[in-house]
Amino acid sequence: MKVLIQQVRIISPSSPFNGKVTDILIENGIIRQIADHISAEGAQVITHPDLHCSIGWMDIFAQFDDPGFEHKETLVSGAAAAAAGGFTDVMLVPNTNPAVSSKIQVEYIRQKAASLPINLYPIGAITKNAEGKELAEMYDMHNSGAIAFSDGIQSLQSPGILLKALQYVLSIGATLLQVPNDKSISAHGLMNEGIMSTRLGLPGIPSIAEELMIARDIELLRYTGSRLHITGVTTQKGIELIAAAKKEGLQVSFSVTPYHAWFCDEDLVSYNTNLKVNPPLRKKEDMLAVRQAIANGTADCIASHHVPQHWDDKECEFEYARNGMIGLESFFGVANRYGAPLETLIEKLTVQPRELFRLEVPSLTAGTAASLTLFAPGEEYTFEKEMIRSTSFNTPFIGQKLKGRVIGIINKQQIVLNHFS
Repeated sequence: MKVLIQQVRIISPSSPFNGKVTDILIENGIIRQIADHISAEGAQVITHPDLHCSIGWMDIFAQFDDPGFEHKETLVSGAAAAAAGGFTDVMLVPNTNPAVSSKIQVEYIRQKAASLPINLYPIGAITKNAEGKELAEMYDMHNSGAIAFSDGIQSLQSPGILLKALQYVLSIGATLLQVPNDKSISAHGLMNEGIMSTRLGLPGIPSIAEELMIARDIELLRYTGSRLHITGVTTQKGIELIAAAKKEGLQVSFSVTPYHAWFCDEDLVSYNTNLKVNPPLRKKEDMLAVRQAIANGTADCIASHHVPQHWDDKECEFEYARNGMIGLESFFGVANRYGAPLETLIEKLTVQPRELFRLEVPSLTAGTAASLTLFAPGEEYTFEKEMIRSTSFNTPFIGQKLKGRVIGIINKQQIVLNHFS
């Protein structure tokens, strides 16, 4: 493999070339040279208007459904979707069948992903089969390669079990992830509780179902001194609760999704089942708070919450539709719209998630392995169904005008480029 990237602006604060327009020569997966102009006979040349380059992007919360639900997504199709979205590294939630709650399931994912162009990191379930009843063998999963622990899209409801889990992972330095949703409050709800739920005649999920769980989990974190990441935060108050806990010195972090910044509950007026997600789309004021968290860097990172669903789980009445949307391919074009300085946004996609989960941060300098994302941040385009590499197509972004096109990735001695008509 010999690749020459021509006239690309490097976005990497740790690189001496940060902000400069250069050429990059890669041979056999290693960055050999970075200079103003490079000649390399026989190299595959990559060039594009407004071309930018950073170390590879990382997503911390995606569902690939393999094993058990391969009709929705496989590791292969999920990896293709991630690469198309600019990601070289993805953390996978454990909600498969069987759930990733033992070292055997962790090893299955790691072995099957070895030849893929992106790095896949299993998140081990906190409880057996992600059922929320009994702690899983987290130590064994950690030794087999589980990067963190969570019951994934199934929020852990028992405070006693979460307390034990927070204490358990102290010895291995791991982080727990939670989606904040108190099911004793949100049960039977279909959308955010408010004026719109009343108008549409749908049972509501009040914001307090999210905020109460955030407050509870912070108290347990304070008691244990452990590490917690709360993902899919959707309300202004939830953001404020976490900010106060951080100021206190607790090891808590949080992420938001691009789609909670784009849509609010008012967009459900058409009963579009692709907008049925958990946590739900909130009121407009909360949507603007999520946008602000992206723009000013308050959010520690941004998570796709990529949840594929088969067409028959979405082509039905709103009441019966399953939660979730895919989000890897459209991720950057959505997240790039809310005024975050480019360097800040890229930091949230590269350095921050790796530091949160204690991974080595790749370097964009000569002599290091190439883990790169290529993109054109100023380019506007219409997101089309043909751009989707996932097995599923449950997204409301088809036909939307996005800003920031992903050109491709270079990772693990492989090149994946998006082809545009």
